[in-house]
Amino acid sequence: MNEIICPNCHKAFKVDEAGFAEILKQVRNHQFEEELQERLRIAEREKNSEIELNKEKFKSYLQEQLSKKDAEISQLKSLSELEMTGKVSEKEKEILELKAKIEKAETEKKLAISEAVQKVENEKNSIENEKNELRNKLKNKDMEKELSEKSLKEQFDEKLKSKDIIIKYKDEEIDRVKEMKARLSTKMLGETLEQHCEIEFNKLRATAFQDVYFEKDNDSRSGSKGDFIYREFDDSGNEIISIMFEMKNEADQTATKKRNEDFFRELDKDRTEKKCEYAVMVSLLEAENEFYNTGIVDVSHRFSKMYVVRPQFFIPIITLLRNAAMNSLQYKKELALVKNQNIDITNFEEKIDTFKQGFAKNYELASRQFKTAVEEIDKTITHLQKTKDALLSSVNNLRLANNKAEDLTIKKLTYGNPTMKAKFDDLK
Repeated sequence: MNEIICPNCHKAFKVDEAGFAEILKQVRNHQFEEELQERLRIAEREKNSEIELNKEKFKSYLQEQLSKKDAEISQLKSLSELEMTGKVSEKEKEILELKAKIEKAETEKKLAISEAVQKVENEKNSIENEKNELRNKLKNKDMEKELSEKSLKEQFDEKLKSKDIIIKYKDEEIDRVKEMKARLSTKMLGETLEQHCEIEFNKLRATAFQDVYFEKDNDSRSGSKGDFIYREFDDSGNEIISIMFEMKNEADQTATKKRNEDFFRELDKDRTEKKCEYAVMVSLLEAENEFYNTGIVDVSHRFSKMYVVRPQFFIPIITLLRNAAMNSLQYKKELALVKNQNIDITNFEEKIDTFKQGFAKNYELASRQFKTAVEEIDKTITHLQKTKDALLSSVNNLRLANNKAEDLTIKKLTYGNPTMKAKFDDLK
């Protein structure tokens, strides 16, 4: 509500936003109309003054030009009268020329007057066009203002309607929750919330969650258990997402009120022991706490990957986490592939180690055998070396004998033997 003080009686009275907007609209329209009319009147007075001034100036100018022309004509007439005697034949020609000049001057004067009148008419038309243009702009401005005000009013009305609808919905939701809580016993509270979530999930199981595991957590070997476990795998057996759910409810008449954070540590423990990626608490605790009434509340600053939601956000939190997991599924597949490759590499390394051990043993046996063979070869080499030396010695003796044989000649054989020399001489 807006408060307005009357300028006459100085009394204050209140009006709603729509009435206040209407008053402002009237004041703005009245002021705008007065200012526009005043500006149009001022512009018209200035234009009229300028036209009158131009008329007076042009009138003075024409009067001055006419006076000059009249003086010239009078002078020419005087000259003509003085020279009439004895020179009629020559002056007639000059008179005709003067008449022609006078007629030309009259024509020019009429033309100048016509141009001046046309200029004034053009200025009048220009002023009229400007006035029409201003009127059209004024009409357009009025239409734009009306459309803008109408649009703002519609938006304001729509916001008011939306606000009223939201308030009504919240009030109905609060009344419904309070009524539901009033009807429930303390023993059935948690079970009823679990049943509600299970029914909401089963409504969509056949269409959106066909291959999903969603069952109660019945494994209490560690001393505690959650309410439901959600798991989903792809065709290759890779886990897409897993969620540990805990449902908490409490009647308004309960003496000792529990807080949501009282159950965070146990829920995180259940999530870790059951190897779930996320933990979600569906809670009706702290019904007046606006922090938990805003929607999906991320409490990962307390415990990793943990969220608190009201029952109406049970399905939305599943779809949000599931869509996010789907986006990272390719990376999970690649990670699983890398893990498998690492396992293959480990197995390969073990096989390599086994091979190396066997190879080392065989190498040791072969090395000993090779050493024995080398020793035997060395013995054989020593024996062959002796045989080689004996053969080389025989070759040396044969070489010396050959040299001696090659050095033997007839001359040397017959030297000091005249009988043999004579026989060989006869043969030649």
